Amino acid sequence: MNDLMSADNYLTRIIEILRRIQSTQLETVKAAAAKMAESISSGGRVYLYGSGHSVIPVMDVFPRYGAFVGFFPLYDPRLMWSNVIGPGGARELLWLERQEGYAKVFLQSYPLESRDCMVVFSHGGLNAAPVEVALEARNLGLTVITVSSHENARLREATHSSGKKLSDIAHFAIDNCVPPEDALIDVGQIEKVAAGSTVAGVAIAMSLVAETAALLAEKGEMPPTFVSPNVPGVDRGHLERVYQAFTEFYYARPPAGNSRADAGRSEKTQT
Repeated sequence: MNDLMSADNYLTRIIEILRRIQSTQLETVKAAAAKMAESISSGGRVYLYGSGHSVIPVMDVFPRYGAFVGFFPLYDPRLMWSNVIGPGGARELLWLERQEGYAKVFLQSYPLESRDCMVVFSHGGLNAAPVEVALEARNLGLTVITVSSHENARLREATHSSGKKLSDIAHFAIDNCVPPEDALIDVGQIEKVAAGSTVAGVAIAMSLVAETAALLAEKGEMPPTFVSPNVPGVDRGHLERVYQAFTEFYYARPPAGNSRADAGRSEKTQT
């Protein structure tokens, strides 16, 4: 049936999805955020990974206003859209995303440790890239948090040779509450339009950021925070100190057991 006034219908559907996330996934989000706060507090990293459109929640976490040092986005340009056809286009990306063995090679560039968390976004939760990132992280002792469509997992067979779907690998599996087809709106053809998983994924990502920050702030361990210069009281040097803190975080790892709180307190004393 064709949905009239489809802009309004899309917003209605998205609100329904967000309400479903709030009513069914909040406890899992809070539990996952507690582990993320624990990682950051101990000097660890919260890695974030997604491929294709699922990289969008990763890009929205850090760096951006309202986020803070402790999140480590994993960007693979070979698995990010930069074109429609040709290099960086859909055919190549989708082919590579489904090839087993690639993701483990990609992760070799990063010093993953058991004190870290790995957050993996993938609406379908079946392709090799996200599944293998989660598997490798779990094998190395990291806490694995996933965001995917659990309805899709229920309806589809695993395609990875491990027999695992993304949510099977997680310590904390968060359902994005979006239907398997992702697109939400019927305009009178077989194919629906207007996807929902990106809005859902970004909302879950920001919920994790907010809860993690609240737990760190409660302990007085908030790391330097990326903030708009338009906020009253923020001095001109604040963002440079955030960049410096992230540079040190990116290129040097403190020994296990060291807290990043000292960096946060040091940053505060300079403001």
